[in-house]
Amino acid sequence: MSDFPITDPWVEEPAPDAKTGSVILDASPSGVAMVMINRPQKKNAFDAATIAGLREAFETLHGADHVRVVFVRGAEGVFCAGADLEWMRDSADWTEADNRDDALQLARMLKALYDIPALTVALVEKAAMGGGAGLVAACDMAVATRDAKFAFSEVKLGLIPATISPYVVDAIGPRQARALFATGRMFDAEYARQIGLVTEIVDDSEAMNVLQEKLAGEVMVCAPEAIAESKRLVWDVWGRPIDNALMDDTARRIAKKRVSPEGREGVRAFLDKRKPNWIA
Repeated sequence: MSDFPITDPWVEEPAPDAKTGSVILDASPSGVAMVMINRPQKKNAFDAATIAGLREAFETLHGADHVRVVFVRGAEGVFCAGADLEWMRDSADWTEADNRDDALQLARMLKALYDIPALTVALVEKAAMGGGAGLVAACDMAVATRDAKFAFSEVKLGLIPATISPYVVDAIGPRQARALFATGRMFDAEYARQIGLVTEIVDDSEAMNVLQEKLAGEVMVCAPEAIAESKRLVWDVWGRPIDNALMDDTARRIAKKRVSPEGREGVRAFLDKRKPNWIA
């Protein structure tokens, strides 16, 4: 099985969860959603139920038109320590087909996160290992506490970070990915920021909460449809030659947006020196 991290001590002694429900989804009327991995006694490590819960939460957010920002966080100060050891032990007796089906669930969960129309932000504390680091890469942004640690340690287990690889390579580039995948080395938040896995660093969890509120406030002044369409725009123009076809495509997009209800409201509000109707 791929994407099953790590050989460090985060999940060596699994214990029963203190609370029921391995994933908690909470969305405010104002448009801020939080997806919380809720397995604090296991350092929020993945198992099949947690992956299924995350996928369900992310897919629910695809249709939540009022949501403009989605934060992904781990309960009680740890983001995600990788894979649950009990889950790994179970997989040792599975067939290749069983392992493929299991890994596909992780792949589909990450794609569900990646496809959320709203801005997605990983809030990383303490550890983001293996599949947990893949979760970070699949978000649009990531904020980490200064003491956070990251690793893609699958090679130390004789495995490869297969299903998370599209998101990691996209986030940090192929050269950095080759180096980190092949060595399995652990790295800190500052290095994660340098290579593009992390967007911002804060000193501690309290500062994380402050920045979370700040980011939510910044996004709330942005038009919901424009956020989703701006995200799609990046992937549709990335890597394409700047030719007549691309220029026509981008001109068509902005023209369509200018005559849309949201576009007309935004421009009129600016000219009238008032708030647009998507700001409460």
